[in-house]
Amino acid sequence: MKLNEIRDNEGAHHRFKRLGRGPGSGKGKTAGKGVKGQKARAGHHGMFGFEGGQMPLHMRMPKRGFNNIFARQYSIVNLGTLQKAVDAGKIASGATVTAQSLVDAGIVRPAADGVRLLGKGELKAHLNLEVTHASGSAIEAVKKAGGQVKVLGKKPRHVTRKEAKPGKRAQRRVTSAKKREERAAAALAAKKA
Repeated sequence: MKLNEIRDNEGAHHRFKRLGRGPGSGKGKTAGKGVKGQKARAGHHGMFGFEGGQMPLHMRMPKRGFNNIFARQYSIVNLGTLQKAVDAGKIASGATVTAQSLVDAGIVRPAADGVRLLGKGELKAHLNLEVTHASGSAIEAVKKAGGQVKVLGKKPRHVTRKEAKPGKRAQRRVTSAKKREERAAAALAAKKA
């Protein structure tokens, strides 16, 4: 190999495309950009869902349903899953199973509102379960296997206005009303004296 034979690998260098050099070049006038306006400018990638000012399809479609902001988020456990965990040795037969022990055993992920027990599958092991919620069929199946289910109940997600303590403004109104009553009583006492 000689110095005059050294060259780039095939495809390593691309020749610059000369734009806007007359109609004979094939890339003259609009330089392959099409017509004038926003779409001819660099950086324009189109607006998703835009239909040229016509009401877009996603806005023409009717809305259905809603998202309940107070919906509870449970970790769901089925009886079959518990039986598999007992067979694998993750849970001892006859043990008291809580939400934290299920998380530690890797059966469920931690959930904000606790564990919900459902009756899918078959449970043969004797277990004492402490869960936030349980279906009727699941409770019966656990009792049939010789275990117990303690339903801890649901924690309130939010405090209603009636249960909440009065805010700062309401407290100020109460104190100012008391002061007015005291001043009025003092003024009456002064008039009588």
